[in-house]
Amino acid sequence: MSAGVPADLASVFGLFGRELHRAGIPVSPSESAQLARVVQVCDPLTVDQLYWCARVSLLRSPDQVPEFNAVFALVFRGLADVAEHRGQEPSALRSESRPPRQAAGERGSERPPAGPAGTRAGPAGEQEGDAEPHVLRALASSEERLRHADFGALSDAELAEVAPLLHQLLTTLPTRRSRRRHRHPRGDRLDVRATIRRSIRSGGDPVLAVRRSRRRRPRRLVALLDISGSMEPYARAWLHLLWGAATVARAEVFVFGTRLTRLTPVLRTRSPQQALARAGRAMPDWSGGTRIGHNLKAFMHRYGRSGMAHGAVVLVVSDGWERDDPAVLGAQMEAIARRAHRVVWVNPRAVAPGFAPDTGGMRAALPFCDDLLSGHSVEALAEVVAALGGDRQVSGRHTGR
Repeated sequence: MSAGVPADLASVFGLFGRELHRAGIPVSPSESAQLARVVQVCDPLTVDQLYWCARVSLLRSPDQVPEFNAVFALVFRGLADVAEHRGQEPSALRSESRPPRQAAGERGSERPPAGPAGTRAGPAGEQEGDAEPHVLRALASSEERLRHADFGALSDAELAEVAPLLHQLLTTLPTRRSRRRHRHPRGDRLDVRATIRRSIRSGGDPVLAVRRSRRRRPRRLVALLDISGSMEPYARAWLHLLWGAATVARAEVFVFGTRLTRLTPVLRTRSPQQALARAGRAMPDWSGGTRIGHNLKAFMHRYGRSGMAHGAVVLVVSDGWERDDPAVLGAQMEAIARRAHRVVWVNPRAVAPGFAPDTGGMRAALPFCDDLLSGHSVEALAEVVAALGGDRQVSGRHTGR
C-alpha cells in the first residue's frame, strides 16, 4: 500500500476501502493508505476508537454515515471475517472492551442463512457476491430496529450500540431570552442614544438606525432519574443520554431510589465509559426501593429553592410507583412547577396498551406536568427532546389545574 505501513494493516484497510466504495462512498486507494497511517499513529485500542479514526478520515458528508456504519459493522464488528480475504485473523483490531457479537440467528440477526455450496439464500438464488448489498441493507435495518426497540428488552451489547444514537438526540436544547440586549440589524427596539451618536458622522442626520435585540440563552436543564428496581432496564439507557446532557447541555443530573444522589460532577467527563463507571460507584441504592416524594423534597430543600429549579426545564424519569404517601409527591411537584419553566415527566410504562396513570404517584404528579411521555426507545426519546425545548402551556399543566 505505502512504505512504512505493515502489509497486514494495509490489506485490512484496502478491503475496508473497497467495501465502502461498493456501498456508494467514494474512497480511493490513497485514502485507504492514509487511514492505515492514521491508525498506525493513533494506535486505537478498541473498535469504537477505530470507528472514529475511520469516520473522521474518510467521510465527507453526514449523509454517508448510515452506509459507513453498515460497512464498518460488516468488516470490524464480527459480522464478516476479513481473514477470509487475507488468510489471517485481524486480532489487533478486535475490541477488548466489547463482547464478540453472537452468531447469526441468536439475536434475531437479519443476515441471510447460508445455503448449499457456500452460497447465501436470497431472492432468485443470488450468489454470495450478489447478496452483499442485501447484507449491508440488513445491517442498516438492524440500526433502524434498535431505534424502535424497547430499552427494557435490549442487552448490554445492544445498549452499547444504541448509545451513539442517544447522544445524537441532544441537538435541540431549551432556551430563554436574555435580559440584556445587543446590537442587531433587525432588532425589535431602537437604541436612541447610539443612533444619535452615529448621526454625528452624517451631520446630525440619523441616516442609520441602531437597533437592539435580546439574545437566546440556554435554559438550565435539570434531570431526575429513578433508579429503583422497577426502572432498572430503562435507567441503564437513560444514563447514556444523561451523560450526553451533562456534557453537551451542561445539565444538572440527579438519580434517586431510596436516596437522592447528584451525578453531575462524575458525568462531566469526555469518556462515557469512565463517566458511567464512576456513576455506578456513586449509586449505592441502584435497583432498590423508591421514595419519589421524599427525594424530590430533598432536591428542593438542597438545590431547588436556592435557584437551581428557577426558570429551568425539569425532567423526571420514573414509573411513578411511590411507596410513601402520594400527597408528599404532589406537594413537591407543585413546588417544582411554581419555579420551573417546564416540567416533563417520562414514564416508560406509558407505552403499554391500555395504560392509565392510576398509580398513586402518577395521579399526584400529573396535574403539575406539562407533558407525560414514554421515552422507552430512541424514537420515543426524540419526542422527549422536542418537549424539553417547547414552550410552557398557557392554559395550565397536563390536566386542568
